[in-house]
Amino acid sequence: MTNALTMGSRREKRRTAAAAKRRSARPPWEEPPTAVGQAAKGLTLGGTLAVILVPLWIILLTSFSTPGAINRAGGLVIWPDGLTTETYRQMLGDPTIVTALGVSLGITVVGTAVSMAVSVLCAYGLSRPRSFGQRFVLLLLIVTMFVGGGLIPSFLVVTGLGGYGQWWALVLPSAVSVFNILVLRAFYQDTSSELIDAARVDGAGHWRILWSVVLPTSRAVTAVTALFYAVGYWNSFFNVMLYMPTDSQKWPLQYVLLTYVNRANGLPGSVNSGFGQTHAQTAPLSLQMAVVVLTLVPLVIVYPFVQKHLRTGVLTGAIKG
Repeated sequence: MTNALTMGSRREKRRTAAAAKRRSARPPWEEPPTAVGQAAKGLTLGGTLAVILVPLWIILLTSFSTPGAINRAGGLVIWPDGLTTETYRQMLGDPTIVTALGVSLGITVVGTAVSMAVSVLCAYGLSRPRSFGQRFVLLLLIVTMFVGGGLIPSFLVVTGLGGYGQWWALVLPSAVSVFNILVLRAFYQDTSSELIDAARVDGAGHWRILWSVVLPTSRAVTAVTALFYAVGYWNSFFNVMLYMPTDSQKWPLQYVLLTYVNRANGLPGSVNSGFGQTHAQTAPLSLQMAVVVLTLVPLVIVYPFVQKHLRTGVLTGAIKG
């Protein structure tokens, strides 16, 4: 009996100590949360999560629905009814989708590599004090953020250089983002001067300092910037409308999706004969939602690996003082 009382008192002391530790971790000016505040936070988070997940759920469910289920729902499907994978089998078996997927992946990989190379080199040069033409180049870049030549001059320049119908026209015109360069420059300026001086004492030049000192200490902002560029290239379709409007073999996935949504029809050569007809194997709306899902999958796969860097990469470079 005595042992039981002793063990109970020890457990109670541990609970009390843990509670005191949690209270001591709270800043003295911060009031303890109230029940109303906690409920409001939960409702806000739940509402935000619903706004994000419900459309994704509807898109995913519609892509797996049969023409009869879409016809009964009158459009987008909210509850499961007659699920099938025929849409995905037909879509992945179509050469147009497969080619567009390969084009999008190629443009994203090559474009991100080119943009990161230009942005990192430019940001590093602008971050070094007393570099040649630093103030002039920085002012010139900032001016381009607010003053642009316009769509027609850009089109004339690209076509005048022979870019119409060429792959590089989908990458080079949007290869540089001044905002990303300024964010990288802010990070590189905060690199410890002691590390750079130590590298110089060891005989390292600017290339070695950039590769071995600056980039390893700026992994967060590098990952975030690469993610921004990759998402931009993956979602781009406007340059295709300008420079490759007729060559369907060079269309990326986003432009194929835009074409299907605007035309509201099925894949070329498919057995689909119209929206909501139960005798068809797939419905145009189901096909459109399946292409949407296909465009989202790579981002969903990549995002978790970069998400941990988003807060550090964006906020840290903006906080000074």
